[in-house]
Amino acid sequence: MTFGRSRAASVVLNVGGARYSLSRELLKDFPLRRVSRLHGCRSERDVLEVCDDYDRERNEYFFDRHSEAFGFILLYVRGHGKLRFAPRMCELSFYNEMIYWGLEGAHLEYCCQRRLDDRMSDTYTFYSADEQGVLGRDEVRPGGAEAASSRRWLERMRRTFEEPTSSLAAQILASVSVVFVIVSMVVLCASTLPDWRAAAADNHSLDDRSRIIEAICIGWFTAECIVRFIVSKNKCEFVKRPLNIIDLLAITPYYISVLMTVFTGENSQLQRAGVTLRVLRMMRIFWVIKLARHFIGLQTLGLTLKRCYREMVMLLVFICVAMAIFSALSQLLEHGLDLETSNKDFASIPAACWWVIISMTTVGYGDMYPITVPGRILGGVCVVSGIVLLALPITFIYHSFVQCYHELKFRSARYSRSLSAEFLN
Repeated sequence: MTFGRSRAASVVLNVGGARYSLSRELLKDFPLRRVSRLHGCRSERDVLEVCDDYDRERNEYFFDRHSEAFGFILLYVRGHGKLRFAPRMCELSFYNEMIYWGLEGAHLEYCCQRRLDDRMSDTYTFYSADEQGVLGRDEVRPGGAEAASSRRWLERMRRTFEEPTSSLAAQILASVSVVFVIVSMVVLCASTLPDWRAAAADNHSLDDRSRIIEAICIGWFTAECIVRFIVSKNKCEFVKRPLNIIDLLAITPYYISVLMTVFTGENSQLQRAGVTLRVLRMMRIFWVIKLARHFIGLQTLGLTLKRCYREMVMLLVFICVAMAIFSALSQLLEHGLDLETSNKDFASIPAACWWVIISMTTVGYGDMYPITVPGRILGGVCVVSGIVLLALPITFIYHSFVQCYHELKFRSARYSRSLSAEFLN
């Protein structure tokens, strides 16, 4: 069966007994990610990775999910209402249905989001619908014992390198990675000290030892990244992940600097004074972000920023609009009206923008400030407006942060229980 070449004009989705007919063109750009994935399936095996069963004769796809919850979700994505919990249905169950179809908690109405947060706070078990679906298909999918054993081994290796709390070996690997990150950061910070540079100039063995430590750290990070790439399920998806991109940015500069050292010479003036090499060396600071793999707090921050990018853009728009208005007014009041007693710090609107941003964020370095009465009044209005504008999107960002923290904490707790069982066995 090749779905991409099917001549059927429409497809049928059977969700828990409820049947929905959709055209193939509508299926391609369907708002639900799991449904739109059907359009890209090229074989029956690809189809069965998305749904639970498939009827070739009737071109019907079966999903063993909650039909009433899907009805609510379908009404929402078609623009016929707002997304709220289905009556007489557990909040966590409905949320798992949302995750399965490709929605997030941010799509819920605010009142339902608060109910979901309260429910997550009261429970200690959180299961991802995608993981449940994968486990269910692996149990029923036919295959040889050797293939199943190979899949289990790859999954075990993947979790060992991706989930620090999934096993004892994963915790050991995570601890070693954290040690290498800390050591590399200490060496990087120490190398910028004047005393360190003077000692390295007099004693070349100190510089050689620091390079050896750097090479060992880079070797560990490189080997870790290669193994995680090999055991990953989807190689393209692996390359697109933000943390893996950060790993690549942290590792690549070292090899580039080594190649430049080889081509320019070890003791050449170009190698010593080259701006490019100094920039590449400082890019090792990205190694600190590697700690996000091992700490829920940093993971929560990254996931919150990913889900709240609209709110972050809205916040930046608020700041830019207010900056344009207040910088123009402050330049006019402090410099444009009276040229004889004008404030030289506000000679231009770009210069006034600096004063506006430090005032709106209530930092106030004191390097520039208004001296006229109208300018000081405008400064007070600028400070109060900054507090209000910054506080408006914070509620949405905070709510998403709490939700992301609960999700990651529950997942970590589930892996910790697996680790406890493994240790006891």
